[in-house]
Amino acid sequence: MFFDTRPKVAIHVVQTDETFSCAHDESLLQGMLRLGRKGIPVGCINGGCGVCKVHIVEGQIKSLGPVSRAHVTAEEEAAGFTLACRVAPVTAVRLEVSGKFEKPFRKGFAGMANT
Repeated sequence: MFFDTRPKVAIHVVQTDETFSCAHDESLLQGMLRLGRKGIPVGCINGGCGVCKVHIVEGQIKSLGPVSRAHVTAEEEAAGFTLACRVAPVTAVRLEVSGKFEKPFRKGFAGMANT
């Protein structure tokens, strides 16, 4: 059996109050998939499709590669938006899911605020 001994930080999804762990060298999307939530769109996993758009509310991230400006403009990036497949956490992170990524997180959380 393989045990993942990499240091991890807590990632908190604001809308659903869920927390998952993510290693410093893995994308937020990879960590998010461990929530086991059905329907999380994976898309291209390469920053080109934009389905995993998130807003970083608090915490530091590092880039794992470029994102398509068609999905995250320079202005949005400056405001904290990014693609979960192209960033890894440096510190604990609080994030909000955005766009197409919201639907699977809304399921089962009817009281969630509309964003």
